[in-house]
Amino acid sequence: MTAHKPIRKAVFPVAGLGTRFLPATKAIPKELLPIVDRPLIQYAVDEAREAGIEQMIFVTGRGKTAIVEHFDVAYELESTMSERGKDMGVLDPTRATPGDIITVRQQVPLGLGHAIWCARAIVGDEPFAIFLPDELMISHQGGAGCMKQMVDAYETRGGNLISVLEVPHDEVSSYGVIDPGAEHGNLTEVKGLVEKPPVEQAPSNKIVSGRYILQPEVMRILEDQEKGAGGEIQLTDAMAKMIGQQPFHAVTFDGNRYDCGSKLGFVEATLALALEREDMGAEVRAMAQRLLG
Repeated sequence: MTAHKPIRKAVFPVAGLGTRFLPATKAIPKELLPIVDRPLIQYAVDEAREAGIEQMIFVTGRGKTAIVEHFDVAYELESTMSERGKDMGVLDPTRATPGDIITVRQQVPLGLGHAIWCARAIVGDEPFAIFLPDELMISHQGGAGCMKQMVDAYETRGGNLISVLEVPHDEVSSYGVIDPGAEHGNLTEVKGLVEKPPVEQAPSNKIVSGRYILQPEVMRILEDQEKGAGGEIQLTDAMAKMIGQQPFHAVTFDGNRYDCGSKLGFVEATLALALEREDMGAEVRAMAQRLLG
């Protein structure tokens, strides 16, 4: 088996304003909005840690310092909890080892591709992962997380990988879709990427779902600052240029995706995860049935 450079770094583009969740996001970053009792960004970081990623790179903007503070030591809170005999374990996932979290600023919102390019100096000459925290990826009971599934595939195939999910054909026009090649289990060769195609022109029903493993050459393409759809620098355009130049595959995620960038998706995720909790699932189910009564 060919050895591939390990995936040690992950980029989290978190500079967005979260306008779809106003007024809640006027003072609170959307990435800190909780699904039950854990903020969105925590789910993404936990997924990265499970996959063996060591360094989290947050591409932030103005008003996003609270995201970094979430992973900092909160002396007053911890002291008070300790004095009162509270369970300190609930804070364990929020503690970062010094040097594990690095931030860079995206001063101007020029698109996802631009946000990723802002992390170029930290990524350096290594392959890296990308997490879109709005996309909450929950594995089936006891299964590996989405990025862990991708890292496992990467260790075999190398190159570039994206996560995909299958949706009904009549929904493909709302997403980026892959043009598929040969399939090997949950792995599909990517021959092309099509952004929001008309249903009748969609090459497949496999949609891109917010997780990526990319080779550092993508940064050389993004540095051209070439604008695409919406007048923004699009990551999809840069990835499309790498297809045919390097191995490019899609991993079909074995789990559920929740679009927490929309209010309906956020509510769905909250309900779904609450129903799975041992400490509240039965009560939430009874509550939902009562409200629907």
